[in-house]
Amino acid sequence: MVRSPLALFIVAWRLLGADQPAPRVAPIYTAASIVNAADNQSGVLAPNTLGTIYGANMAYSTATIALNDLQGGVLPTVLGASETQVFVGGYPADLYYVSPGQINFLVPPNMLALPVMVYVTIDGLAGPQIPITLAPAAPGLFQLDLTNAVATRADGSVLTQASPAQPGSIAILWATGLGETDPRAIYGQIPEAAAPLVVGANLSILLDGLAVDPRAIAYAGQAPGFAGLYQINFTLPTSTCQNPEIRLKMGSAISIAGVHLPVASKC
Repeated sequence: MVRSPLALFIVAWRLLGADQPAPRVAPIYTAASIVNAADNQSGVLAPNTLGTIYGANMAYSTATIALNDLQGGVLPTVLGASETQVFVGGYPADLYYVSPGQINFLVPPNMLALPVMVYVTIDGLAGPQIPITLAPAAPGLFQLDLTNAVATRADGSVLTQASPAQPGSIAILWATGLGETDPRAIYGQIPEAAAPLVVGANLSILLDGLAVDPRAIAYAGQAPGFAGLYQINFTLPTSTCQNPEIRLKMGSAISIAGVHLPVASKC
């Protein structure tokens, strides 16, 4: 079952930037402050991945994407009155949030897994050009808190320590950086329908280090209605123990350790 996770995603993706006007100076940020929006890891971006840039002087005010920013399903590359833009390999990235201290953006899905330059401009003033090598995939699980992944049941209810999943039940994970889908995501467009990962994507779900049977994954691909967000629908093994560590692996790329899935114990 494919569901729109917009409300849940906004809660999980906290907006932390300060809302204080800055003087008209160039943006300030570093390679270490350009991160995967799901887990705040630097150096782990891929095409169609949600990213975050932390820094200073990156906008004159705070603005969050709103319905009136979406004209004909086209995502904005400029938000608010700041004229802030993010460029990835020469392409203006779609923006979800801007503030003086934080920008949330989407790596254009039409990029290739190659080295690119990333930089921010505000009213034409450019910050430093940061070299980043895009990978085919950069899996990152969105987190409900410091230790638990954002996950829901088929009915949309959120899995928590107070309301965990049961072994053998269906769980839905929310992630970014899972790479190419079929059909491929369109630059600047909000996806209107499900699009599974391409054949050969080789996604593995690891629970306490053990791969879930691939046949248990009913769907893995683009989440309709939110560009750059992926969902994975799978059935938990009946042997799943309490609160297993959960990681996503695609080739040599793997999500961070220490993230857990709320599951009731039957071990």
